[in-house]
Amino acid sequence: MSRLGRPTLALYNSYDPKSFREAHRRALARAGPLALAFDFNLATFGFPFPPELTTPQEIADWVATTTSIGEHGGFLKELTARGRFQTFAYPNRGFPPQLGDVVLTTRKPEPGKKVSLDDVVGALKRGQSVMVVFGLGPKGAPKEVFEMTRKHLDITPGGFSLETCTAMGVVVGAIAYRLNDAR
Repeated sequence: MSRLGRPTLALYNSYDPKSFREAHRRALARAGPLALAFDFNLATFGFPFPPELTTPQEIADWVATTTSIGEHGGFLKELTARGRFQTFAYPNRGFPPQLGDVVLTTRKPEPGKKVSLDDVVGALKRGQSVMVVFGLGPKGAPKEVFEMTRKHLDITPGGFSLETCTAMGVVVGAIAYRLNDAR
């Protein structure tokens, strides 16, 4: 059996870049258990964390004191303790290459960029790491993220809009289910 690539669930802040909101906190608290349960890493981009929080562990500890989701943030803390939660500024020209092949989740994939779930799982089965990006905010990912990503995934059969946390669960669950055959 070949070694699987590492999947990463990535949250891209599409809200106000200067204000940490309840939606950020909830998305993190929900993404932590998903990542931990289904063996994904977790990354954030452009999150306006309070300036006194400088490490992923400090962020996870702080989120844990402010939520009841995910065993009061315990799953995010556990994921972080395993070194599987990272934070990044907004990417300028592209996402960090060490996180793998970038796939934007969207209900409106651009022509020529659309990939299937089988394509994503196939890359992971071949040992390629893959990062699936979810845009947080009322309009999802902004135009520049569409432009800097070469692959777009619509997890629904035809452009249905899903709430972000619902989409995270569906995408992560579907990838994990398909990867289970390879383990």
